[in-house]
Amino acid sequence: MKIAIAGGSGFVGTALTGELLKEKHEVYILTRNPDKHIPDDAVRYVRWLRDGSHPEKDLEGIDVFMNLSGESLNSGRWTDDRKRRIVESRMQSSKEMVRILSQLQKKPKTVINASAIGYYGTSEVNTYTEETASDGDDFLSRTVQLWEKEAMKASSYTERIVLTRFGVILGEKEGALSSIVLPYKLFGGGKIGSGRQWMSWIHIKDVTRAIIFCMNHQDIQGQVNFTSPNPVHMDLFGRTVGKVLHRPHWFPVPAFMLSTLLGEMSVLVLEGQKVIPEKLLSHHFEFSYPDLSSALEDLLVNRQ
Repeated sequence: MKIAIAGGSGFVGTALTGELLKEKHEVYILTRNPDKHIPDDAVRYVRWLRDGSHPEKDLEGIDVFMNLSGESLNSGRWTDDRKRRIVESRMQSSKEMVRILSQLQKKPKTVINASAIGYYGTSEVNTYTEETASDGDDFLSRTVQLWEKEAMKASSYTERIVLTRFGVILGEKEGALSSIVLPYKLFGGGKIGSGRQWMSWIHIKDVTRAIIFCMNHQDIQGQVNFTSPNPVHMDLFGRTVGKVLHRPHWFPVPAFMLSTLLGEMSVLVLEGQKVIPEKLLSHHFEFSYPDLSSALEDLLVNRQ
């Protein structure tokens, strides 16, 4: 198939592109700076979100449009300016996606748009599935609600839309895992905050496999939770990291300290939600890493 990926050079996009190429798909990556990349027979780089760019000219005949684009949530303190960029980057990419689709003579059958479990809000007691309405009124929840609403406008130009609500994605070098693991490597790991907050995580390999699974199953549409079927409390997550690395889990990090250091961004580690990937499970998707121990063994030990 001919597949367009906005944000194809990011963490998820890079891993996904590699898997799509293994399956002999033709990939078009939308980027602000295509000149930084060397095109080959299987991957073409198309300029977008720049003055004078018209990516639709290169995308006629695409079968799938994937939008993974957006400012990273965890690469800096959430100042007012940073929050503005987080929201605007997602709205801008979604609006441009809809514009591109409106210009194509042959519409793609499938649109896959990134989203996040931040949609649900935070809780230590609730369990969230795709059928759960949001009860959140924090910055992340409001952002995801706006993001999804904008992305759903693409429904006028495609047969189905999949909203991939990502949990905490675990990767070897990118994503949240490296910052969590570092204190343990320095023998200073321990409970973060109360430790009772939920961590709804997923291995990067299962992210890419699940995206392709959704792409290939025409009966999957709407919101889809991309999390392991076995979320854990943050304290157990830390203890498992310590066990896998043979390091102690002893040095607690008080909530007030993280709130002082990170400001509003501390919600990413101090609060969470228990999210179940009910839609993937009901369609019999098989996770390569359904439990935390096997995921961490793969990322922290087997690849060393």
